Amino acid sequence: MTSDVPASSAAPASPATPAYRERLVPGPGLFLALLLLVPAVALITTPINAALAIPVGVLVFLIAAITLLLLAPTVRVVGDRLVAGHAEIPVAQLGDMQLLGSEALRAAIGPGLDARSFLLVRGWIHRGVKIDNIDPADPAPYWIITTRHPQKLADAIRAARS
Repeated sequence: MTSDVPASSAAPASPATPAYRERLVPGPGLFLALLLLVPAVALITTPINAALAIPVGVLVFLIAAITLLLLAPTVRVVGDRLVAGHAEIPVAQLGDMQLLGSEALRAAIGPGLDARSFLLVRGWIHRGVKIDNIDPADPAPYWIITTRHPQKLADAIRAARS
């Protein structure tokens, strides 16, 4: 069945539809390293009950992996707001943005960090965005958010401003 509506007249995205959305889940390397829990727990459990050693190790791995997945924060640009984890700010209160590679991110969250800044940093993501906060009532001078797609996040914030 074909539609009579031309493609160019499609309805714009609703304000509730995110212009950008990324879940900051760990990469596969962390889950592979987490597999080391299975033999470690099995080694500890073997003297207690050898038959349960491997199943308990697998269960501990699954609990740890599911916990990491469930607790992974989300970065979104929805309507005129940037939502990073549980924090949100109107994009009108955001100033200049700086894309951070791994070295720049390390410097920004290390020696160059202002203790009042807002951070949403995950150690398994090595790129990010530093966004100036121009709200005079907010004590945080800037936000640093790690993201796998810093350019897409910056573009979504710029698009939400206009």
